[in-house]
Amino acid sequence: MSRVNYDGMSDAQLKDYFLKHRGDQAAFQAYLDRINQRPLRIIASPSDPDFDEKVQAAIRQKLEAARGSSQQS
Repeated sequence: MSRVNYDGMSDAQLKDYFLKHRGDQAAFQAYLDRINQRPLRIIASPSDPDFDEKVQAAIRQKLEAARGSSQQS
């Protein structure tokens, strides 16, 4: 059996591969390692007076990005 090159996969490819090969612990670890390397993006702190608006705006951005990527497929 040949070794799979996880580093050569894009984030989306690695995620798809892992979802199709759920028993592949090395793929799961590679995916977790990649996700954990990303910096955390803080949208707002709970004491921020515009907390609700900032969170809602972030959710809208994620939804629009997801719609845009699904329409391109």
